[in-house]
Amino acid sequence: MNQKDNHISRRSFLKMLGLGSATTLAACAGKSTTSQAQEEYKNQLEPPTDQMTYRICPTTGDKVSLLGYGMMRLPMKEESEEFDQDMINQQVDYAISHGLNYFDTSPVYCKGQSEHCTGIALSRHPREKFFVATKLSNFSPDFWTLEGAKQMYHNSMQELQVDYIDYYLLHGIGGGGMENLHQRYLDNGVLDYLLEERATGRIRNLGFSYHGDIAVFDYLLEQHDKYKWDFVQIELNWLDWEYADEINSSNTDASYLYAELQKRGIPAVIMEPLLGGRLASVPQYVASQLKKLDPEKSIASWAFRYAGTPEGVLTVLSGMTYMEHLKDNLLSYCPLKPLTEEEQRLLDTTIAHQMMEEDLIPCNACQYCMPCPYGIDIPSIFTHYNKLKTERRLPDDIGDPQYRENRRRYLISLDRVVPRDRQPDHCIQCGRCIAGSNLPGGKHCPQQINIPKQMQRISEFIEKLKQEESPA
Repeated sequence: MNQKDNHISRRSFLKMLGLGSATTLAACAGKSTTSQAQEEYKNQLEPPTDQMTYRICPTTGDKVSLLGYGMMRLPMKEESEEFDQDMINQQVDYAISHGLNYFDTSPVYCKGQSEHCTGIALSRHPREKFFVATKLSNFSPDFWTLEGAKQMYHNSMQELQVDYIDYYLLHGIGGGGMENLHQRYLDNGVLDYLLEERATGRIRNLGFSYHGDIAVFDYLLEQHDKYKWDFVQIELNWLDWEYADEINSSNTDASYLYAELQKRGIPAVIMEPLLGGRLASVPQYVASQLKKLDPEKSIASWAFRYAGTPEGVLTVLSGMTYMEHLKDNLLSYCPLKPLTEEEQRLLDTTIAHQMMEEDLIPCNACQYCMPCPYGIDIPSIFTHYNKLKTERRLPDDIGDPQYRENRRRYLISLDRVVPRDRQPDHCIQCGRCIAGSNLPGGKHCPQQINIPKQMQRISEFIEKLKQEESPA
């Protein structure tokens, strides 16, 4: 079957993914105002254009920028449900002019729009100026056949406006266990087909991204002599280094994942360096420690330097919604100042232990749970709760002298962040957020959060605050 035979209309393709028009236009990572981002970086320096740190891919010799652009949190137009293509183009242009050349997307990112928007932005540049990574995101059984997988693969090339893909991934391996791996890739001949495509050069590098059952990760690495993986994408940050399995029992510590790749000489592509933003918005006592060490650097820069320091890391992905985020991350890698061993242990041992005592909701704001059919803004609710908890301003102790002020602040700030009709009291416990088909095993949330249960808990907490009389 040739590429023309595999062509399907965009509308039909999105329908097969289960992404309707309202879904495809939903935000990738929740909306926040540009003014907030600008305020955070109001004294930001301009990154240099000629000092990007690069790593070499051992199989193809690609000179890859240490900072990779994750196209899953694309900017949206103000007061609109449309993606801002002009701003996407502007940020991609800026990234390329500063040496960034790795762009990571997927058919399911931004509810089906990411590859299309990325293709428009990148097509304006010479093909040799960038490496594009995308995924076979065949989570739905509609794409478990060889023909269905081929349709998704060729549709990605069409949307990205390319005739070869530099880095192609089996998406989300581990979710659903070994049975899911066999259903999606092994028993249907899909992996054999992708290996053939790599042999032709239409796929230049073949790898997989991992979430979930460690037995699947270990099995695929045991088969490295057969498959010859060119790279593997893992979650790595200073909290997940030793505490991933405590944050979520279905996760595996990054220290183990990275070491297993190193044994085989497989380069690591890093996702979630900020753990969904949690490592950019840390408790004040943590921020104070980091600012004391380097007052000129952002809190987020510590996480990026941590993720980029290991020599086996090929690139570190960041979903950058605003130009300010892009500039700050470029400053971290233009050039990289590697962390000392002492600084690494401060983060992944001392501070990580302190952070683990916070007992936060492990939401990474990936948006796989969205859109909620009843309009609940799930990631924003969790982010708001975690933010006040890490700031020690959550009104959970009526004996606290600051309880009254914290109670007032929580309720007012929630209304500012999340519209009333999108707050947790509107959750009807339908379970769509955890029982869909966008992820392996029919699970939406990679972190395995029981979202309805957490919504009910927060809703009851809010109602208690509203009904309670403040202490005198």
